[in-house]
Amino acid sequence: MKHINKFCTRCNQDKLIEDYYRNKGQKDGLDSFCKDCRNIYNTENNPKYNPKNNPERMFVNSKYIPKTHPLYKPGRYKTFEGAAFASLEGYEKSTKGHVYIISNPCWDGWLKVGMAVDAEDRCNQYQTSSPHRDYELCYTKYFEDRKIAERLAHKKLKKISTKHKGEWFKVSVKEAKQIINKI
Repeated sequence: MKHINKFCTRCNQDKLIEDYYRNKGQKDGLDSFCKDCRNIYNTENNPKYNPKNNPERMFVNSKYIPKTHPLYKPGRYKTFEGAAFASLEGYEKSTKGHVYIISNPCWDGWLKVGMAVDAEDRCNQYQTSSPHRDYELCYTKYFEDRKIAERLAHKKLKKISTKHKGEWFKVSVKEAKQIINKI
């Protein structure tokens, strides 16, 4: 004869078997908590609701970002671009960041020199458009005013590169590094 009731170890009540979730780990195949108690337990232990989860922290691509970062805004974001659009004011006002060099073996000898709040994040954004994920961050340098630094780098690179188009320059990594380091 089958049991129609089961004792919930959480609320200390006999309840119908239909009020329990199936669980392979239990002897009788049923959870030891009724559905109501299990939902409460899951809510209490869910990181989203857990008081240990600090809502004042910022994460980008699962990487912790300190409060000192110019684009700091509490939350979890996939990219800095997502965080920037969440706090567009901060992005426009922010001057701190990196000037970087990115290369791709498909365009031999061509380098992209650009600016970003976080150069690694920017390189990851380029990877999404490449099926081979072959963009490489060759060099990065932090500046208090990344916009001015990038402008100066472009101006000097145009003078020494054989060709250029926008932020892409036909120049060696060594030459580009030297120019960025002199700024």
